[in-house]
Amino acid sequence: MRRRTILKGLAAGAGGIVAGGPAGAFTTPELSGADRLFPVEASGGMVVSREAEATRVGVAVLETGGNAVDAAVAMAFALAVTLPQAGNLGGGGFALVHDVQNGSNHALDFREMAPSGAHRNLFLGSDGEVDQTRARYSHRSVGVPGSVAGYLEALERWGTLSRSEVMAPAIKLAEEGVPVSRTLHRNLASRIERLTKWPATRAIIARPDGSALQPGDLLRQTDLAESLRLIAAQGADAFYRGPIGEKLAADMQRHDGLVGMADLEAYRTVLRKPVTGNYRGLDVLSMPPPSSGGAHLVQMLNILEGWDLADLGAGSAAILHWVAEAMRRAYADRATHLGDPDFWDVPLDWLTSKAYGDELRGGIDLYRASRSADIRPGTPAPVESRDTTHLSVMDANGNAVSMTTTLNFGFGTGIVADGTGIFLNNEMDDFSAKPGTPNAYGLVGGEANAIEPAKRPLSSMTPTLLMVDGRAIGALGSPGGSRIITTVLQVILNVIDHGMNLAEATAAPRIHHQWLPDVLQVEAGISPDTVDLLRAIGHKVEVGRAFGAAQSVLRAGDGFRGVTDTRRPGGLADGPGRV
Repeated sequence: MRRRTILKGLAAGAGGIVAGGPAGAFTTPELSGADRLFPVEASGGMVVSREAEATRVGVAVLETGGNAVDAAVAMAFALAVTLPQAGNLGGGGFALVHDVQNGSNHALDFREMAPSGAHRNLFLGSDGEVDQTRARYSHRSVGVPGSVAGYLEALERWGTLSRSEVMAPAIKLAEEGVPVSRTLHRNLASRIERLTKWPATRAIIARPDGSALQPGDLLRQTDLAESLRLIAAQGADAFYRGPIGEKLAADMQRHDGLVGMADLEAYRTVLRKPVTGNYRGLDVLSMPPPSSGGAHLVQMLNILEGWDLADLGAGSAAILHWVAEAMRRAYADRATHLGDPDFWDVPLDWLTSKAYGDELRGGIDLYRASRSADIRPGTPAPVESRDTTHLSVMDANGNAVSMTTTLNFGFGTGIVADGTGIFLNNEMDDFSAKPGTPNAYGLVGGEANAIEPAKRPLSSMTPTLLMVDGRAIGALGSPGGSRIITTVLQVILNVIDHGMNLAEATAAPRIHHQWLPDVLQVEAGISPDTVDLLRAIGHKVEVGRAFGAAQSVLRAGDGFRGVTDTRRPGGLADGPGRV
C-alpha cells in the first residue's frame, strides 16, 4: 500500500491522474520550447538521415527541382555507399509516401522474401535447436533482396527525375571514395574477424594487413560503383535478371546458399494500404504487415489516448509505467498475430481498433506493474538490426517520404557477393526459426512468422507519416531492431502530449518493454529516483545504453523543422532555404 501511495503522490504532484477520456485534440503542428533547444529549420523542404553525405545528396536533388521521392531514392542509393553497415542494395525495407498531386498515401513493401528452397526447419541442427551461425552469418541466412526493386519502383511511380540523375551521386561516391568516419571505423573494427572471413568483403573494408580501415582512410568501392552503373543503365533487370544477379547467384551456389536466379526473377514489391490511426486529432499513417510497426504503434496510441498524459509531466514515473504497460501488451500480441499477410490472416482492424485499445487499457493497474507471465495475446472476435537506417524527406510542394531500410545486423551477414560490391542481408533470422524461440533481438515469434518459401519475415520497421486534414505535417522513423516501434511512439508522445519541440522530443530519454523478456529497459538519462519508483511498483528495470536514432521532419508554418538523433553520430538534417 505504501508503494502505491508513493507513486500516487508523485503523479498527483505533477497534476493528478486522469483515467478518463483523451486530452485536448491536436490542432496545430507548431511546437513549443524553441527558446530552449532548436531543430534545424528550412523553407524549401527538409531532408534527414543518419549519414551527412547522403543528406547533402538529398538536399541537392531538392535544390535542382526534384521532389521528395527523387531525393529519398537518391539518398537510399547514396547510403548504400556511405553507410555500408545499414544502407544497402542487398537488403530490403518499407516506404510511406504522401503524393500531394492526388492527395494519396501509399505503403511500399520491398521487404526481402524467403527463397524457394527455404523451409521451416532450415536452421535447426541435429539436436533440434537453432544453429545461430547458420541463421545469421551464412549464405543460407540471406533473403531475396528487395531494395533495388523498391527504390526504383518508388522513383517510377512518384518521382520526376531519371534513374541516371538520382543515381549519379551514389556512383561518384563509390568510385571516388568517401573518408572513413570514426563511427564506420568502430563498426568495422568490432566485426573485423567476421568480415575478413570473406575475401570480397576484406578487399573493401580492410587495410592490407587485415585491420579495419582507419578514420580518414578512403573507402573506395569500385565493384559497387559498377553495379550502380548497371542499375542506372538497365534498371532493376540488371539486379534481378542480369549481370549483378548472375554474380550473386553464382556466389550463393559456391557457398551452399539458397538464392538463385529463379528467386531473383520471382521477386516482387507489394503496394499496400497504410495502417491508419488517430491520436488526439492527429492522423497517424504507418506501415502494415509484414511490418509490425504500424499496427502496434497505433495500438499503443489507442491505449494511451484514454489518459491525460500531458497533466502528469514528461518523464514522471506514472507516465513511464503506463507507457510500459501499453508496450508490454502490444508486443504480446506481436508474438502471436503478426506475420506476412499473404500467408497469415492478420487481424489488423481489430488490433488497431479503439475498442480493443479501451479493453487493454481497462486491464492495466495504474499503480502496479503487470507480470509478462500473466499477459497473453488477445483473441479477436470471430469474423528488426539495430543497424537499420531511416530517412525522412518533405518538399515545399507537400510531398513526404518516410523510408526505413535494413540488412538486419550491421553489414548483414558480413558477406559481399563476389564481383558486386554488395553486402548481403541476414534477414532470414527475422523469421521464427523455431516458433517460441527468441531471435537475435529477444523477440519471440510463433506460427504466423514461421519460415516458408516466398514469405516475407516480420519486421519492426516503422516508417510513419503524420497528417492533419489530408496534409502531411510530419515524417519520422528510426533504426533500432525491436526498439524501433517504441522509439517512434515516444517521439510522437513527446511532441503531442508534452509540447516539446522536435529536438527536445528526440533527445528525451526513452524506455522500452517488449513483453519477453519481462524487463523494462531505460536509458541512463531517466532520473534514478524515477527508476526507484518504477522498481517499487514491480517493474524489473535495467538501465542501459541509448537506443534508436530517430530521423524526423515536421512542417512548421511555411517551413520545415528537422532533427537527426544525436544518439548515433554522423547524421544531418538540412534543406533548401535553411535558416
